[in-house]
Amino acid sequence: MTTAMKVSVWCGDLSNSYLKLVKQLGVDCVDFGRGADFVNGKTKVCPELDDVLKVKKRVRSFGLEINRVTLPDITEKYMKDEKGGGDELDDTCRALRAFGEAGVPLARQRFAGETVDWGVTHYKAVRRGGYRSRGETVDPVRLQREAFTKEENENWWRRFRLVYERLVPIAEKYNVKLAIHPSDPPLPSAPLDTSGLSRVVEEFPRKAVGYIYCCGTRGEAGGLPLVLSELRKYGRDGRVFQVHFRNVDGNLASSDGFEETLLDDGDMSMFRILQALNEVGFDGCLNPDHIPQVERDGMKVHHGLAYSIGYVKAQIAALEAIK
Repeated sequence: MTTAMKVSVWCGDLSNSYLKLVKQLGVDCVDFGRGADFVNGKTKVCPELDDVLKVKKRVRSFGLEINRVTLPDITEKYMKDEKGGGDELDDTCRALRAFGEAGVPLARQRFAGETVDWGVTHYKAVRRGGYRSRGETVDPVRLQREAFTKEENENWWRRFRLVYERLVPIAEKYNVKLAIHPSDPPLPSAPLDTSGLSRVVEEFPRKAVGYIYCCGTRGEAGGLPLVLSELRKYGRDGRVFQVHFRNVDGNLASSDGFEETLLDDGDMSMFRILQALNEVGFDGCLNPDHIPQVERDGMKVHHGLAYSIGYVKAQIAALEAIK
């Protein structure tokens, strides 16, 4: 039996060269990480059906499919109930309808505050052979001073619920899966930390609601044991819609910090993660997210990209071989 798991990559520049490259490397699908990816610098903030269909046609012409799109951002203007914030919610609802009409299978909504930029010190980690990657350590003083208060956290969730109350029925109407990404890094009091992640499906127990499960982010929280446990928990319920397949060294629970790594250079076994996904019947895309730059790479990390795609495909082939 052949696994149904596929490989997706970021949309890059959508040039002929990039799309040929990823197709030649064996990629199946393309992910779009920004709400503005389909509007081509226009003044409008959300795509219309024609915008999506044009991009879909181009991607398909290279033998690829669109896997995941991102809705227009819900910014602090909405999350803090400021004037004009309601327009953001209207825009993201319109965008979801357009994506649904175009047959896009998976959409992510970003929220101000979900990504954490407090309580940690950032640095450039130097890894094997000198490649560099993101590293972070907890700063206890900053964490105590800057972390969300309980009231701020509950206010965030109140606004989150209002958004999902509008989006979930649209997603169900068009058979689109609505995915959320965990807070990164997953610090205590971050809205989508370990408890917050569970809260999403507890408050919205609809089959259209689930996760972009980021192995790296969740590895930052508690390493491989936590990742395997959560994948089995959410995967059995059909809540894992996509996986950001990346590795880290260290985690906040045991070492108060972590470094992102190439897939074979961290302290998690990516093959055991793949086995857990197979156990729960995951049939979505694996995206080798946060690829570090290696020697001779520019900002487009083509060497690191090729390595990562090859690694993921080899892991899938190994899984098939032992079935």
